[in-house]
Amino acid sequence: MSGSTYRDQPNWRAIASHLPARLQLAADELPDEEHWAWRGHLVHVDRYPRPDAPVKLLQLHGVGTNGRMLTTIVGAPLRDRGVEPISIDLLGYGLTSVARGYKPSYDDWVDQVVAFIAYERSRDPRPIVLYGLSAGGMLAYHAASIDRDVAGVIGMCFMDQHVQAVREQTARFRALGAYAPPMFRLLVGLGLAGRIMMPMALVSKMSALVNDESALKDCLADPTSAGNWVSARFIATIMDAAPAIEPEDFDVCPILLTQPTDDHWTPLETSTVFLDRIARVPITRVLLDRAGHYPIEEPGLTQMQDAIERFCETVVSP
Repeated sequence: MSGSTYRDQPNWRAIASHLPARLQLAADELPDEEHWAWRGHLVHVDRYPRPDAPVKLLQLHGVGTNGRMLTTIVGAPLRDRGVEPISIDLLGYGLTSVARGYKPSYDDWVDQVVAFIAYERSRDPRPIVLYGLSAGGMLAYHAASIDRDVAGVIGMCFMDQHVQAVREQTARFRALGAYAPPMFRLLVGLGLAGRIMMPMALVSKMSALVNDESALKDCLADPTSAGNWVSARFIATIMDAAPAIEPEDFDVCPILLTQPTDDHWTPLETSTVFLDRIARVPITRVLLDRAGHYPIEEPGLTQMQDAIERFCETVVSP
């Protein structure tokens, strides 16, 4: 099935120009691009086919990035390291085409990931590890809590929006984090949440997405990532999302946290308040030196890639 491709989208190239030279992909290093039809939407997929790899690595972006931005920093460098990297554009982001008139919610994101995992299993039975950047970390946890058969969960952070201190830390303004939930719930109750659109940068700390000012400018200029607009419905549902398994009961798979040390959006304590509640599975914590929220800096980038490779090897070892 045909759909838009990143060959025709210049923004990701502008963003990737700020990465180390080894990650600025040449024409013969680009992933295969696929399109998956789901519920009337056409989901864009980046994939490096590696049929001999023992594990698939499914990458999930957050609210300031897209699938191709994860392909450049995770998928491409790991394509020859024993995994099959796959990255999808979630509804409303990247080059995924949303059904006409539909306003995605965060619940749709969770459903989309769970359905895509099932789709991948229908292709072959290899184990799947989830990697989520930013809001994608908690998304990976939510999806694993429903699917209950993934081999591992990796998150750059795990933001529990039910914790007021976390909302205040991650919102554009601290007061917004404190008072936003009842305001957005009211819009839902009035039936207005699907009609009101706003830039994600208006409500989130998008200014802390990446620490390099020139790179941040290119990210904010991309309407498919940091410059994206979302509905009030999406904001309301991401704030109220609850996992199918509470952390105290989570026993699905090991977890890896890859925390950038210079992350000014979601510092380490943002994740530990959630991860410290998990005791039934092993948790590994790796700090990425000198890296920001969307990590483009060394040595953090290489540390992240090495940690993901080691984790994937571990979870599929006999």
